[in-house]
Amino acid sequence: MLYFQLFLQYASQYMKTKLQYRGDLVVGMFSDLLMQAVNLIFILVVFGHTQMLKGWLREEIIFIYGFFLVPFAIFSSFFNIWDFNDRYIVKGEMDRILTRPIHSLFQIVLERMDLESLVGGITGIIIMAYAAAELHLSFHWYDLFLFIIMVMGGALVYGGIFVSLASIGFWSDARSSIMPLMYNIGNYGRYPINIYNGIIRFVLTWILPFAFVGVYPASYFLHRSEWYTYAFLTPVMGLLCFSIAVFIWNKGVKKYRGAGN
Repeated sequence: MLYFQLFLQYASQYMKTKLQYRGDLVVGMFSDLLMQAVNLIFILVVFGHTQMLKGWLREEIIFIYGFFLVPFAIFSSFFNIWDFNDRYIVKGEMDRILTRPIHSLFQIVLERMDLESLVGGITGIIIMAYAAAELHLSFHWYDLFLFIIMVMGGALVYGGIFVSLASIGFWSDARSSIMPLMYNIGNYGRYPINIYNGIIRFVLTWILPFAFVGVYPASYFLHRSEWYTYAFLTPVMGLLCFSIAVFIWNKGVKKYRGAGN
């Protein structure tokens, strides 16, 4: 309950701050929408040269992309830790975080919230609705609950991977980061997994499980029964990834000796 109350207070203050600079807020949201539009145009360009990609129709891949945007929007809103190493380790702000009686990772999540990124999730739902209408997909009443569970699982996969990467900073205070590279790898999860070779499929499923953010859970709603097992593993993989990330984080915090050292 305490953590929930803190989240509401931080979110309230965040929105008050953002509304003081409405122009910046609108520009930021427009930039996100523009990037999503560019990615969607890329898919349309690819299908301008072919009617099907490894057995996937254009609307199916658009649906997968739309699904991918929803957990990615949640991740972008609450795990905005791209500069963790530079800001909290090199510049010493981790010292301030550790003086408070709240888990350090939760504090950083609150401090680095980027709630306007949730607009990307709305865009994703609109894209899915369009693709579902084109494909004449039918859904059951319980699919809404499965959708929420799988979206949260996908967000935890992303969050777990990037929290683990941020935790490396506790052992190395170098300013360089592999997060941009990992971000690019993560984009592979928004395309059908069977268009890649076996090694990449294995990596995207079991090593860096970005496929559980987009294609696997989306396959359930596309009625691709051959991928159902992977689809239902999405929340399991999310909890596993995030649990490992928190474990590594806690180990790193114990290793941390302060900026002055």
